[in-house]
Amino acid sequence: MNAAVDHALSAQPPLARRSETAAARRLVAGWLLACCALVAAMVVLGGVTRLTGSGLSMVDWKPIHGVVPPLNPAQWQEEFDRYRASPEYRHKNAGMSLAAFKRIFWFEYSHRLLGRAVGLAFLLPLLWLFARRLIERRLVPRLLLMFVLGGAQGVLGWWMVRSGLVDEPRVSQYRLTAHLGLALALYLWMLWTALAVLRGRDTSTAPARRAPLARAALAVLLLAFVTVLSGGFVAGLHAGLVYNTFPSMGGHWIPPDLWVFSPAWRNLFENVVTVQFDHRVLASVLFAAVIGLWIACWRRPDAGPARGWAHAAAAAVLLQFTLGIATLLAHVPVPLAALHQANALVVLSALTGLAFTLRHPPAPA
Repeated sequence: MNAAVDHALSAQPPLARRSETAAARRLVAGWLLACCALVAAMVVLGGVTRLTGSGLSMVDWKPIHGVVPPLNPAQWQEEFDRYRASPEYRHKNAGMSLAAFKRIFWFEYSHRLLGRAVGLAFLLPLLWLFARRLIERRLVPRLLLMFVLGGAQGVLGWWMVRSGLVDEPRVSQYRLTAHLGLALALYLWMLWTALAVLRGRDTSTAPARRAPLARAALAVLLLAFVTVLSGGFVAGLHAGLVYNTFPSMGGHWIPPDLWVFSPAWRNLFENVVTVQFDHRVLASVLFAAVIGLWIACWRRPDAGPARGWAHAAAAAVLLQFTLGIATLLAHVPVPLAALHQANALVVLSALTGLAFTLRHPPAPA
């Protein structure tokens, strides 16, 4: 059967075969970009869940049965009783009403439900596209690994939540940042792969451009990734609630309580002052680096389509820097903080597009 299909395809005119191949690429790339959008929504909703203090409202993990929420008063009371046995209720929310519990429950439930939806939205079309022979075989192992890592992300999320259900009602900032980091890595990997599919070449075999500007774009993308991860530590420690002034920190350019923990490395990940200071520095360096990259692309006559990505990156990082300052000065209100996290994905996306285009420029017409 497959041999007959191959023979029929080979008998078609070259132009028709190219047209079908291009249509298949657009279909696969569109599916990957749709999955990127779902992952982005997952990241933003996870941030809102964190900001609203809803992340510990579900004290167990049921990957299959957990799809169905409580449906009657008895089930709601049972769910609430489990929560009342948790450290968060005992130490932070003692006396909370059932109505108040429902408000935080729905955030965490929606976050978990969206995670399951992302998995299905990735796996089912993958199987269909593969069955229809619309995906290049060499791309399949990479896509299957993406699915496996997506499943691991769910396990990592529960491991993160478990850290706040033992003694203290506080999620480990290390586990939170690991959970965020894997989500961002999957998002960027899918985005890069989608761009490669649209371009009609596989990034594992395409020759990389080693021009200094392309290397610089990759370095700035890595810097942006690290900066967002540092924001994970800020969120995990609620470090945005101290030193709510800018550009100084309580009148100091370098706050005095920067290195109070021993050993010294703990300050980088556990001292709220150091964590906020590091995030400020990284964000400032990133802002300067993106603007420098934008100027370099603007000045180069051969930058071509990369200029559009550079414009997007510069606009996004300017907005991100402004949102970060506004969020800090306003003592981290949920809408501003959520917008700040969402725009971080825009910055990463624009820099990914820029780095990809510089490394794999379109062929001359």
